[in-house]
Amino acid sequence: MPIDPVKATTAAPRTASLAWDHKDVLLYHLGIGAGSHQGGRSLATDPGELRYTLESRLHVLPSFATVAGGGRAVAGALTMPGIDIDLAAVLHGGQTVTLHRPLPIRATGVTQTSRVAAVYDKGKAAVIVLRSDTEDDDGPLWTGVSEIFVKGEGGFGGERGTTERLPAPDTEPGLTVDRHVREDQALLYRLSGDWNPLHADPEFARLAGFGKPILHGLCSYGIVLKAVVDTVLSGDVARVRSYATRFAGVVYPGETLRVRIWRDTPGPGRVQVTAGVVERDDAPVLTDTLVEYA
Repeated sequence: MPIDPVKATTAAPRTASLAWDHKDVLLYHLGIGAGSHQGGRSLATDPGELRYTLESRLHVLPSFATVAGGGRAVAGALTMPGIDIDLAAVLHGGQTVTLHRPLPIRATGVTQTSRVAAVYDKGKAAVIVLRSDTEDDDGPLWTGVSEIFVKGEGGFGGERGTTERLPAPDTEPGLTVDRHVREDQALLYRLSGDWNPLHADPEFARLAGFGKPILHGLCSYGIVLKAVVDTVLSGDVARVRSYATRFAGVVYPGETLRVRIWRDTPGPGRVQVTAGVVERDDAPVLTDTLVEYA
């Protein structure tokens, strides 16, 4: 059986050493669209964008945690004991990052410990839940939880798991911003460590059931967090405490993400968000999305 839930969840945690520097951070920010054209104007020299693209002013968007050290945690989940699956059947189902303190621009000797926390049987699919705890010599940096959706691997008789939903508010959003995704966005983003050919190879994308390569879910994840930080948090990345989402649909490079933002919903210090594709009648991309901030 491709997935052995007992073997996967009882396997010893894997530990990896991570390191990064300003070049990795800059590449990630460019990969999620920092400094590009938006609304018909170039942002390359915009002071707000230089915080993401110029090393002398650099700060680190918290979603960088998903690619730090080449994004080994998510990739490692697919090679854990008890898991043997077809990459073409894999989609990212959900992601949460909880920050324990702001991420440094440069780091060495960072330790990341990852384990499969659960494997759920959704009938026609399986969901692998991976937890990763990351720390340096000064203590915890972040905790990440990834939900990996694997088509065709359900039906093994395991627990179905629970699904906590966060319905969109029935009021108009306080802010709505559009973020255009460049045609080459996935090609640039994948240089941060996610080499799945689904995002670059048309033939592989067709085998996976898509008409052409799709944008990485975690790229959309970063684009949306940057929109929230820039519009709600005055560009202050250090205010982000946690960021959780469910990936509800795909984005094709060249499309436009419409990000709807409700501040202090469902309570103070929280921002609720949805994101959809403008060109496909607001087809959902991110749902159940919450940013908690200080």
